[in-house]
Amino acid sequence: MTVVAPPAERQATPRTRRSPRTLLLGLAAVLFGMLVWTLLSLAGVQSLPNPPQVAAKAGQLIADGTLLQDALASLRRVLLGFALGTLLAVPVGFLMGWYPTARALLEPYVQFFRTIPPLALIPLAVVLLGIGEVPKIFVIFLAAFLSSVVATLQGVVDVDRTLINAARVLGASDRTIFLKVVIPASTPFILVGMRVGLGSAWGTLVAAELIAATQGLGYRMQQAQLYYDLPTIFVGLITIGVLGLAMDRLLLLAERRLTGWQERR
Repeated sequence: MTVVAPPAERQATPRTRRSPRTLLLGLAAVLFGMLVWTLLSLAGVQSLPNPPQVAAKAGQLIADGTLLQDALASLRRVLLGFALGTLLAVPVGFLMGWYPTARALLEPYVQFFRTIPPLALIPLAVVLLGIGEVPKIFVIFLAAFLSSVVATLQGVVDVDRTLINAARVLGASDRTIFLKVVIPASTPFILVGMRVGLGSAWGTLVAAELIAATQGLGYRMQQAQLYYDLPTIFVGLITIGVLGLAMDRLLLLAERRLTGWQERR
């Protein structure tokens, strides 16, 4: 008799087999990047610092607490802006996707502001909100919101009509259809939108910290630029990349947990 493994087991096996290979490929990519970086610095490309110089600078900034303070300040701004943007984007996206009237009223504004880079709103944010933390968080919030709201809207719009019609035939109410069909089916879109929004939030951070900041990775990099301190700039870039990558991996883990029913390659 042939024993057929449950779907979860059939999916888990390939993932387990691919995991070591994926880790090795990732490690090889990092080592290759370090090699290219070292060769470019040895070739004297624009006075590019080599990895040991950057590591020494990172050790110095860690020892005096500067890097930790800057990283925490930037992380706080990104988390606040990203969280606020996502919390508002998801219900607005559901509203626009579920109700055509709401979509007709709100979509022109969403699409209009999507064409305006959040960085272009910094002067307006300074005039209206001052030079404290609020304008910094606002531009990060806007970057995260616009990415997430469009993804949520698309997720609701792309829900298979067959599922909705089948639920109606079985007597499900609109509330039940929304909770049991629309939300689960649009969850992958929402999580992808969150990942894109997180990238936009980190991408906006450096410019946001132009607004009268005294701490932050972007602020430190701008100060280093004035003194042509390339190792400090590299430390800031690498720190932003590592923090952003770690947060993205957490979102990816949440995506796999929440959308385990979804077929993956």
